[in-house]
Amino acid sequence: MALYDDTLALLQQLIRNACVNDLTPDSGEEYRNADTLEEFFAGTDVQVERFEPHPGRVSVAFTVPGTDADAEPLTFLGHIDVVPVDRPKWSVDPFGADIIDGKLYGRGAVDMLFITAAQAAVTREVARAGGARGTLTFVALADEEARGGLGARWLSEHRPDAFSWKNCLSETGGAHLPTRDGSDALAFNVGEKGAGQRRLHVHGDAGHGSTPWGKDSAVATIAEVARRIAAIEPPAAHDDIWDGFVRAFHFDDATTALLADAASATESDYTAFGDLAAFAHAFSHTTIAQTVLRAGEAINVLPSHAYLDMDIRPLPGTTDADIDALLTETLGDLADRVEIEHLITEPATVSPTDTALWAAIEDTTHDIFPDAAVVPVYATGGSDLRFARRLGGVGYGFAMHAKARTLASANAQLHSHDEHLYLEDLALTTRAYALLTQRFLGVDMHVTPDSDL
Repeated sequence: MALYDDTLALLQQLIRNACVNDLTPDSGEEYRNADTLEEFFAGTDVQVERFEPHPGRVSVAFTVPGTDADAEPLTFLGHIDVVPVDRPKWSVDPFGADIIDGKLYGRGAVDMLFITAAQAAVTREVARAGGARGTLTFVALADEEARGGLGARWLSEHRPDAFSWKNCLSETGGAHLPTRDGSDALAFNVGEKGAGQRRLHVHGDAGHGSTPWGKDSAVATIAEVARRIAAIEPPAAHDDIWDGFVRAFHFDDATTALLADAASATESDYTAFGDLAAFAHAFSHTTIAQTVLRAGEAINVLPSHAYLDMDIRPLPGTTDADIDALLTETLGDLADRVEIEHLITEPATVSPTDTALWAAIEDTTHDIFPDAAVVPVYATGGSDLRFARRLGGVGYGFAMHAKARTLASANAQLHSHDEHLYLEDLALTTRAYALLTQRFLGVDMHVTPDSDL
């Protein structure tokens, strides 16, 4: 049980280091988790390179060089920052890493420190085994929760040669789909939607709050803008990834046909997915969430400016021009009064499923769940894998959960109060990373689907 025990101990320390990223440059302080990981690898023959684009915002790469320059490399991308907590809403210490009834509680336990710890432990085992045919690199990344500006994005732009981006694994995957016939199916991320953040500005008349008559109200205008935006029904996707996801549920023929042709399904039809209805809808549509509304400062002053922020997540193939055209059409006669500002914009990214790394994911899944279907899906949020794809590599989410953990229950832990990980899932994920690494890199760590770790 040494590999599992080491992974658990490392995970607990990573949680306790409380590397909280509040989306400001001086938060995060990932140097604490970077230091912990360097201590974890002490005494092993790994190459260590540390990156610090901003004080305290540290990423670090641990590389075990391969013995065959022609062998495929493998890179683990594990982020080491976590999101903030609302302490009064937690029933336990969010940074205590306490184990209660077979579950480990703590911010980041699921997103994604349990995967990061498993990646680190397996990388250390490869180093202790004397290396592998292919080069293995584990990268502990800062700032993922703020879209990687001081982490993976910075590395991809300033140090793309620091390690290989060709074959990458990160968050997340290995949760089960609630199929209608009781068969097993596990979902793994092969792509993710993009970012099309927009800020809509409107202007009106300033004045004293005591005399509003005849004034053009920026507040009223932005309210009407918000109402019209809320009525948008973006077109649905219809591609092979969506089709495979729908068919994995084994609905009756009529329901399968309706949902597979996402363009003809209504919002009420998505209730067929049960707890995954919201995920399925987001998976198959460009989504528009109105998240921030600002106007005025003093209660007795008519504001002359108001703005609305929107978190827009476009599907693969949807461009910035497509988004702006949709907004302009929706605004109608208000379009000339609305200024559309682009905030963070990034295209969606997708990796193919005809690669050696995807085959290794399928084979490893069948080592643990022999009768399970392996289902590629799009992540509705973002991950550091998009940077690997932009640099020409492939990237997949990879972990492993017990059959009781559906995709809905796993997703529910992300950024939640009392975030917790089942220790059974930590053991499965550690085993899965060891098995896949052995298979893909040609190294024997003496791990089998049934052996003690």
